[in-house]
Amino acid sequence: MKMIIAMFFVVLGSVAALADTPAKPNIVLLFADDAGYGDFGFHGSHHFKTPHLDKLAKSGIRLSQFYVTGATCGPSRAGMLSGRYQQRFGYEEINVPGIMSPHSKLLDDEMGLPTDIKMMGNYLQDLGYRTAVFGKWHMGVADRYHPLRRGFDEFYGFRGGARSFFAYPDPSRTAHENWMERGFENYQEHEGYLTNVLADETCEFIQRNKDNPFFAYVSFNAVHTPMEADPQDKDTFPHLQGDRRIAAQMMLSMDRACGQIMDKIEKLGLRENTMVVFSNDNGGPMDKNGSSNYPLAGVKATQLEGGIRVPGIISWPGALKADAVYDAPTITLDLIPTFVAAGGGDPAALEGLDGVNLLPYLRGEKSGRPHQTLHWKMETRGAIRHGDWKLLRYPDRPAELFDLAKDPAEQNDLAAVHPELVRELFKKHFAWELELQRPLFMLRRAEEGWSARRATEFRKPPTKDY
Repeated sequence: MKMIIAMFFVVLGSVAALADTPAKPNIVLLFADDAGYGDFGFHGSHHFKTPHLDKLAKSGIRLSQFYVTGATCGPSRAGMLSGRYQQRFGYEEINVPGIMSPHSKLLDDEMGLPTDIKMMGNYLQDLGYRTAVFGKWHMGVADRYHPLRRGFDEFYGFRGGARSFFAYPDPSRTAHENWMERGFENYQEHEGYLTNVLADETCEFIQRNKDNPFFAYVSFNAVHTPMEADPQDKDTFPHLQGDRRIAAQMMLSMDRACGQIMDKIEKLGLRENTMVVFSNDNGGPMDKNGSSNYPLAGVKATQLEGGIRVPGIISWPGALKADAVYDAPTITLDLIPTFVAAGGGDPAALEGLDGVNLLPYLRGEKSGRPHQTLHWKMETRGAIRHGDWKLLRYPDRPAELFDLAKDPAEQNDLAAVHPELVRELFKKHFAWELELQRPLFMLRRAEEGWSARRATEFRKPPTKDY
């Protein structure tokens, strides 16, 4: 009898423990396009207004040194969605479809994230998640690269890298990869302003899947060119001019869309068990869309901090503290291991990934830095961050060395002061490069020159009043 009673209490305890185990959290990844580092209220902007994202930042943890793996849209997304440095599988140098081959449809179709690489959606599908992409895909336009064949159950957006925010009157006059598509090859242009439409579609997906774990990758094309604002915002930001004013209006509409998605999660009672991440694909281009990367130097397509350091917010009320800042370097490579861990999987069992599970660090369960060393590479240009030291390698000038702890704006080159450290970092970066594949797509010479020019012209950070 005593044994039966003891077994009863063991079973009862197991049931209680099971009841205390939280359900798999829903995961929402809100992702901006070409936004300026300094153009968010939670980063101190006095010109742009982002009240909903500011609220999201207050509800969770702001990652103050959050990086992307590439300084342009496609490579950056390839690294995030694969969890690997994109150079490991040759996706290094350019966006797809090919800017180098405007007359070669055949070559364009060959360009994309290799199909043997597992992607973020695949990992979450394995854990029982319903997965969806809304907006910009940019991982290849051929059918074999389509989101529905790369780990996502639903897709509403466009396969390419940029398009109008308004419906095309005659889609046949523009490239097919920029047509709006629902599912697979169901093409139909949207009604209204695209940023709003993406929010509506995301909310409908959340409503349909409220009783099951879901993952929504909301890939806004704001504030990427073309510079087109929502007509309802035409009278806002009268103190700004030109593209800077339009960018502020586009950011306002994207912030409002994020707020709409967050409101939907709240109304369905899902907020406590929904992890929401916000970030951006690369630094703002500044001269293209009026963005500002203050207080960082550099722009999109450069490996200065302004090209690769991006906003980062992770909010999960049921599991992470609110109104906090995490200061150690982190990177979009970390999202897949973190999502897998949150969903009940074992990130340590995932092979080939370059990121780490951030949850123990964010909860204070693990000390130290998630990464001691991070790398960036685009053809002969390269960068390495080791601790707080960062080395920039150029093809046409001496390397530069910066102490980011004291000089995050990269204004004081210390290469001549620490030649031994320059050699050490060169060796570490070379060793990493030996692990990589050859690039699958070669960069146009003109594009390389354009990037080098930008690295020079935008060396000094913009002023705060820009």
